[in-house]
Formats: sequence, C-alpha cells, structure tokens
Amino acid sequence: MYTTVNTSKNRTIIMVSLHSSLSNAPAKNAKQHFTRRSFLPDQQNVLWQIEKGFVRTFTYLEDGTTVALGLWGPGDIIGKVLSKMEPYQMECLTKVEVKSLLMENWYQAQETLLAHIQQAEELMVIRSYKKVDTMLIKLLAWLSKKFGSQVEQGRLIDMRLTHEDLAEMLGSTRVTITRILGQFEEEGLIDRLSLHRIVVREEDIWYYEI
Repeated sequence: MYTTVNTSKNRTIIMVSLHSSLSNAPAKNAKQHFTRRSFLPDQQNVLWQIEKGFVRTFTYLEDGTTVALGLWGPGDIIGKVLSKMEPYQMECLTKVEVKSLLMENWYQAQETLLAHIQQAEELMVIRSYKKVDTMLIKLLAWLSKKFGSQVEQGRLIDMRLTHEDLAEMLGSTRVTITRILGQFEEEGLIDRLSLHRIVVREEDIWYYEI
C-alpha cells in the first residue's frame, strides 16, 4: 500500500506501508492447514515442516506420466528449493498441518538434505526389482516401517494412498496394483480396511517368497 504526502514545498513523498509489504511474505513459523488432495504452495525460499498428515512429492514427464519423488510425514521438511525437478508438486494425501520456514533462517540443512537423499535411495532400490509384486511388497514394508503405527494385527498404514497412488510410486497400473493387493490379502500378508488403509502383517511379510 502506498501513501502520497504533499509537503509545504510542493514536493511529493511516496511512503510504503511496512505492514503491507511484510504481509506478502510468509510469516516465520506460521502454521497453515490444507485439505486432502490440495497442494502446498510453491513459494520461493520457503520450506514446509509437516506437523500433521502426509504429503507426496512428484513431477511429470513430457508425456504426462507421473513420477513419484517422495512420501513425507510429521517432522519432515519439504520444499521446491530442495529439488531441481520441474515441475515439482507437493500434494496432501490427508488433511495436513504445516509450518512455514524461511530459507535464510533455516539451520537444519544438513539433516534435511540427508533425509531426502536417504529416502531417494530407498525408493530407488524398491523400484529396481523386476516384478511388480516384489516392488509392492517391499514398498508396503517400507511404508509400514517409516509411517505405520502398531496395531494388534500388525502395522497400520493410514496414509489414504489409493491404488493409483501406489501404481504411480512403482511405475505400474492401478489394475495391476488392485490385483496384487487382492492376492496379498488372500495369502494373509495384509488386511485392507476402509479409506484405503492397509495393515501389514509383519511376521508373515518377511517370509514372503520372491
């Protein structure tokens, strides 16, 4: 907001409202809430620390194919500034609460970069298997260990991941993922619940024969 002031010597002074200029910049540590399937804003020099919920990051190929880049939960820090991918999308898988961090005030650079590198390596290994059922069982085991919560039957993955989401993570198709999940359930490796929740039976999954 600009204010024009006329002085006694016919000089005009343009004053800039400090409040207006600051309001356009993200407030340090300001918490924001986002609904499921909405996108975190791509703001320059701003990072997002996830307080609640889960977010997936992905990009697109020239033909429109979705390429999954990562899955993130409470405590993780994400942002366009951490990636060279273009475009770089941050989609909320659930209701999400995040805290904005200004890049210039960020002091945990090394830890966050290491976390991103480690996850990229883990997902690269999972996607290196030749068979989709092997990739999927490895992915479910990884998700249950990283994001799951302990329940009576095993580890609950409550991230609202659809079959399409899982397919995009592995470069497969929704139909194939649906078929294999049904196979896993018949074999007693998982239990499928409502709202795309999956319980991984830890004791059984380790004995799955590839």
